[in-house]
Amino acid sequence: MHKPTDDLYNELNKTSQLDKYLKENDQFLIDTTLSDYLCNKFNEKELSKAHVLKNADINEIYGYQILSGKRSPSRNKLLCICIGAGFTLEETNETLKIAEFSPLFPKLKRDSIIIFGLQNHYPIWKINEELFNHQAQSL
Repeated sequence: MHKPTDDLYNELNKTSQLDKYLKENDQFLIDTTLSDYLCNKFNEKELSKAHVLKNADINEIYGYQILSGKRSPSRNKLLCICIGAGFTLEETNETLKIAEFSPLFPKLKRDSIIIFGLQNHYPIWKINEELFNHQAQSL
């Protein structure tokens, strides 16, 4: 089941009983680990972990530690994984939120460049080239 985020915000703003809100909306709250979420997305898209990590330009050992939940990635490494998996902007932002990172924000120059790269299906090296050309930190 799905409940729009705006509806959850509205309910939170109106409630004076946190426990009641949590109980009533338990089924709509995210209850997954980042590693489980990524593995499910890869399965859904029929992607192998090795393929994603290669496209993400991430060391296999480090990448498998992230995907198994043994290590937590930085926002940059997680963006590389999303790009390597061919995630859409929406999928990438959802992944960032699950990892408790801020989503890509088009008012930030660097994030705008990354968004452009995602929307145009650029590989990591091409996004990094655009970041470099615009004096922004590479992934």
